[in-house]
Amino acid sequence: MTNRVVLLGTKGGPAIRAGGAMPTSSLLQLGGQNILVDCAIGTARSTVEADIGLTQLDAVFITHLHSDHLLELGPLIYTAWTTGLQRKLAVYGPKGTARYWTGFMASMEFDHQIRLADEGRPDLNELVEIQEFDEGLSLDLDGVEVTALRVDHPPVSDCFALRFEGAGKSVVFSADTCFFPPLAEFALNADLLVHEAMHPDGVERLIERTPGAGRLRQHLLASHTMAEDVGKIAAMAGVGQLALNHLVPADDPEITEADWRRAVSAHWCGPLTIGHDGMVIPF
Repeated sequence: MTNRVVLLGTKGGPAIRAGGAMPTSSLLQLGGQNILVDCAIGTARSTVEADIGLTQLDAVFITHLHSDHLLELGPLIYTAWTTGLQRKLAVYGPKGTARYWTGFMASMEFDHQIRLADEGRPDLNELVEIQEFDEGLSLDLDGVEVTALRVDHPPVSDCFALRFEGAGKSVVFSADTCFFPPLAEFALNADLLVHEAMHPDGVERLIERTPGAGRLRQHLLASHTMAEDVGKIAAMAGVGQLALNHLVPADDPEITEADWRRAVSAHWCGPLTIGHDGMVIPF
């Protein structure tokens, strides 16, 4: 298996628009493991389109409980089960993940019971292992070491960057965060940093076309990282390559790839990828 990241969904925020990008999810293939990082709406189809069957996933990580990172967790796992999932699947997420899963399974009780009786499937509750983590996370996934760093994403307090190390390679996912210098130390010398990014030219236009979001400007400016500052983090960390993900906005026709590159290049001159849905990044 090639070590790579597949950007399944690259849009920041939960809204979806015709012809636009889907919200955030990434597939990490490292050290023989298929690891899903975040699970927004559309993730199940995007995973299959990346030639990975849902029953082939080894672990799922949720960085925080905003809907554009979590919404399809239950449906994706349930679809894997109806597709033939037989082995245990570990799901790692912050406090509240177990409550989400319990609520989801309660909502599916009728279908679950019918399929147990009619199709003879194993009880899904016995296949899924929910493990809630905090900043002290340190675990070994069959040779892939995983650690977590609490990042600054108000008003969400439990939001975590994740670092994966295995097969002599290392990948860091920033999660959602404002400019957060400790992330540079966390990502030090990583082969790949996948970092969220916001472009200042599109903020006001995004607000104008988002009904009922009177405080959106305040949230965006307090909780996300401008592209120029993403370049600072990558440079401070000395990473091998940088990929922009969770783009805000991801579907503004007035903001081109050249605009994103121009903003990041104020501080970063290394290899740079501007994410789009389905993009494959080998490392």
